[in-house]
Amino acid sequence: MSSVHYSQQGRPLWLETAAIALLLTATLKIMANATISPALPGLQASFPETPQAASLTRFLVAAPSLSVVLIAPLAGIFVDRFGRSSLLMAGVALFALSGAAGAFLPGLSSILASRLALGVAVALIMTAQSALVGDLFEGPRRNAFMGLQTAAINFSGFVYIALAGWLAGLSPRLPFLIYALALLLLPLLLPVLRQEQRRGRPSVRDRPQGAIGRRNDWLGPALSIGLLGTATVAIFFLMPSQLPFYLDGNGLDGAAGTAFGLGALTLTGGCIAMMFRRISTFLGLAATFLLGFTVMGAGFATLAMNAAWSFILAGAALVGAGYALVQPALLLLALEKAPADRRGSVLGIVTTAIFLGQVVSPLALTPLIRSAGYDTVFLGAACVLLVMGVSVAGLLKFRGTRPLRSEP
Repeated sequence: MSSVHYSQQGRPLWLETAAIALLLTATLKIMANATISPALPGLQASFPETPQAASLTRFLVAAPSLSVVLIAPLAGIFVDRFGRSSLLMAGVALFALSGAAGAFLPGLSSILASRLALGVAVALIMTAQSALVGDLFEGPRRNAFMGLQTAAINFSGFVYIALAGWLAGLSPRLPFLIYALALLLLPLLLPVLRQEQRRGRPSVRDRPQGAIGRRNDWLGPALSIGLLGTATVAIFFLMPSQLPFYLDGNGLDGAAGTAFGLGALTLTGGCIAMMFRRISTFLGLAATFLLGFTVMGAGFATLAMNAAWSFILAGAALVGAGYALVQPALLLLALEKAPADRRGSVLGIVTTAIFLGQVVSPLALTPLIRSAGYDTVFLGAACVLLVMGVSVAGLLKFRGTRPLRSEP
């Protein structure tokens, strides 16, 4: 294990109670959306008399993101004002209850309402969890944690999606019960709450060297990073929201095929994320963004070539590998630009922007798919990602950014 995974006392991050709790809490992000993807065709078939069942069913995946878009900025302000851990625990409890409710609710409209409530929980969880990471970890340990967090999200996603694929084969309602597992995290978060109470909340005096110091200078960078996150996620979200229907349209098993495809995506992403600290330190932030976007683009180009299992699995794996580099780089950049007393607000904006991409994706790209076809949209996504990678890398090189290996 690399030395950056150790605290000053030599204790590895993955053995620290607070780190374990925050890593597990981060996995709820992927559980929120992609877990029910294998069940979408079955859910649509369960409501043949519901008007616009096809559109409503597709939107179930992205519905939590709509709530996050509306709630996350407010959640970020609350996190800065009232503390991180208590709101994090409230979000986890709401997540479990609203997520599991979909297994019992009678119709698509009520299930959609529960998914919107789930988004409120996700907004609380993601802003509070990310702010706690900024509070509790610094410098190389923060970079190491981000790599571990991305790996945990991807590996857990592999487990969640595989389990959901099996349950969806039994009943399209059963995958909703996976959300109840979040209740197991509440006891693990109690030590984090006590640790935050001992440390106290950050103030203006706690702003790290290099963070933006003037009162409102954090807003512009936060909005810019958020815009980048929106575009990235809108393209990435083609995988969980459209892959089941792409497979069905090509005569393949949508439920099982989605589990395999997203499983390849998350498993490969988890392996690459374990190497994120070494890759980002060796290449620098700008080249890490360029590599990540390029690999993502190669994945979508592979999907556009042929609707055969070899191309589908290879394309999904490449998309997952590239996103595993871009995602932690975005969060690190946001934490670098966030003053200590504004971490909740900055991460609320970035969280809103990232989840806005999930809302935009099915609304903007489904009509394009219907008019131009999957292959054309996948190839267009590859081109856009390559342009984004070159642009972001050039901008960071031109303006300069603090190296990932440096201390705050």
